[in-house]
Amino acid sequence: MLDLQRLRALHAVSVHGTVGAAASALGYTSSAVSQQIAKLERETRTVLLEREGRGVRLTDEAHQLVRAARELIAIVERAETELEERRGVPAGRLTVAAFASAARGLMPPVLADLARRHPALDTRLTEVDPHLSVDLVAKGAVDLVVAHDWDIAPLPAPANVEQTVIGDDLCDLLVPEDHRFAGRTGVRREELAGERWICQPPGRVCHEWLVRTLRAAGQEPEIVHMADENPTLVALVAAGLGIALIPRLGRGPLPAGVVEVPLDPMPVRRLYALWRTGAARRPAIAETVRTLVAHWPAVSAHGPR
Repeated sequence: MLDLQRLRALHAVSVHGTVGAAASALGYTSSAVSQQIAKLERETRTVLLEREGRGVRLTDEAHQLVRAARELIAIVERAETELEERRGVPAGRLTVAAFASAARGLMPPVLADLARRHPALDTRLTEVDPHLSVDLVAKGAVDLVVAHDWDIAPLPAPANVEQTVIGDDLCDLLVPEDHRFAGRTGVRREELAGERWICQPPGRVCHEWLVRTLRAAGQEPEIVHMADENPTLVALVAAGLGIALIPRLGRGPLPAGVVEVPLDPMPVRRLYALWRTGAARRPAIAETVRTLVAHWPAVSAHGPR
């Protein structure tokens, strides 16, 4: 008899790529996940993971088990959904993945509100970039995702994933206080030629938006500094090292030496909640989505001014 929790562990390694990442997603230690898979190997009398450099590779037998695990997890999820639906009360564990500024600026009050009103609901948050999180919810690795897209880079959603809009997050041009744009009431995109840019690394949604937008305006951006976190980008602007486009959500008050200037037209990114098709019948999903939408006006307030 195969153990479902051990199959979940193997499935998580398949989705996340490493034992450590799988452990983080499941809320376990790496040692615990390794032990679950070792027991599964003994039960099946086969090798499931092979060392490959610093990571692991799933064997053909492991991939076969992962396919079975995905079907079993879906069956269990449907059963849990039906039971929770009958009770009509949000309950059980709900795993949520959100991108960094939403995890910082939106999720804390949402999670606190859910915990206060629904003590039987155990919500677990993981910070994940949007281009990864949508795949995670599609594969069943998480229950709900908070992601975003930009006007020129729409968010692709797989066929088995539903979504709803949470709200629109405005984005400002941040410049050093002695910059030529400081004090302006607005800056057109055509005026940005020749600037030194600070932004997130390639592969991140914000980086791709900046490159596509400036190229559409006939400019090739000179990106001189890159960092993952918005507070780091703001600190680099404060040091006079370049300019940056930073969304308002989760940004916080600007430090001395940084000036916010509206860009014309103003860039907007749209936030979404995404879940697997049919899962909205689960009260925990429906209530969490409602709470996200309800909290958006307060946390955005269209950002710090």
